[in-house]
Amino acid sequence: MITKIQPPDWAEPKGYANGILARGALLFVGGQIGWNAQQEFESDDFVAQTRQTLQNIAAVLKAGGAGPEHMVRMTWYVVDRDEYVASLRALGGVYREIMGKNFPAMTCVQVAGLVEARARVEIEVTAVVPD
Repeated sequence: MITKIQPPDWAEPKGYANGILARGALLFVGGQIGWNAQQEFESDDFVAQTRQTLQNIAAVLKAGGAGPEHMVRMTWYVVDRDEYVASLRALGGVYREIMGKNFPAMTCVQVAGLVEARARVEIEVTAVVPD
């Protein structure tokens, strides 16, 4: 069971949840980046890398018996905050295409760099598969 938590007097968040209450088996998806299954980058474009990153997350979720609807927490690490903000419209479309309208508790952090020098974004996810 997964339930969104929203304080009653708070404005409704857009594209994420303020809190999630869940019960079941935990699935932790390690930080995924925008390379393909052979660990090769096909693009240096931020949105294209985010698309691949989300596809990678969906594949790991599926391998663990879960889907986007089971995500309860998502942390984004981006190397350029301005690039992220400028891409929000396109990111929203890519996100909904791959993850649907499943919006977990979410955090986005700008970092100085990622381990893979070409990576523009890295995302980690926690999912809960109900018993």
